[in-house]
Amino acid sequence: MPSAVRPLDLVPLMLCPVCGEQLEAAGQVPAQGLRCAAGHQYDGARQGYVNMLTGRGTRFIPDTAEMVAARDAFLGAGHYAPLARQLAATAGTLLAGTPAPVLLDAGSGTGYYLEAVLRSVMDGRAFALDLSKFALRRAARALPDALCVVWDLWKPLPLAAGSTDLILNVFAPRNPAEFARVLKPGGHLVVATAAPGHLGELRDVVPLLAVDADKAERLGTTLGDGFEGVDKVQLQVPLQLDAEDMVQLVMMGPNAHHSDAGEIRAAAADATAAGGFQVTARFTVSTYRRRGRG
Repeated sequence: MPSAVRPLDLVPLMLCPVCGEQLEAAGQVPAQGLRCAAGHQYDGARQGYVNMLTGRGTRFIPDTAEMVAARDAFLGAGHYAPLARQLAATAGTLLAGTPAPVLLDAGSGTGYYLEAVLRSVMDGRAFALDLSKFALRRAARALPDALCVVWDLWKPLPLAAGSTDLILNVFAPRNPAEFARVLKPGGHLVVATAAPGHLGELRDVVPLLAVDADKAERLGTTLGDGFEGVDKVQLQVPLQLDAEDMVQLVMMGPNAHHSDAGEIRAAAADATAAGGFQVTARFTVSTYRRRGRG
């Protein structure tokens, strides 16, 4: 179920990334920004998110407006709805009985998956962190009760230790040490990754970045001693795509940085000339528990 609280009610759980002091709201809405007692301020945008990377920068390339538009259209058509339902079911089970749980979507994108998760969680409150301001503009519209923040996941997270009950991480970078720090002991990390064979049929038509065949198996190792594996679910989702779907699928993710949209569109037109194109999406949803007492 959607949260009944305002997004700024979550601000006391946040820390200033410069001095580590607790943050406070500069006004009544996220657009008025955040600040700390030492005078560090973080600008809000009229679209409803807060940019905490102002003046700090990052060496990573955020998703562009074109990539975000493609993703919003593709996900909005429901192609990955089975994955959203699985994430919602997993989170709902893990958080059943937890009063007013706090969630962090680390790499939230447009908020598509977090929106589904919050519908399954009683009184859930959520942070949505992403590097792309274009993605967070859409996330803020979709998630009016979440606090949407532009941030680099490779940097120390601007959240207090033990502030979250569950972290959602869908096709996004992972910062194991920081995830362990901000999760409560016994809290959970739910990770969605592409599985071997993901979009294999599409790879025969257009050049795509390779999927690491051992990624899911190595995930537990890369998370380190702070987490223990709890569950793993494999999803296989058959898709029937038209030419525009195919273009959106390629251009909504990292492949967009390495692909020519015109070439992709021409290849998609050829592949669908006789009708729709069939492809199989394969996902792994892995759940981990935060070890330790503090």
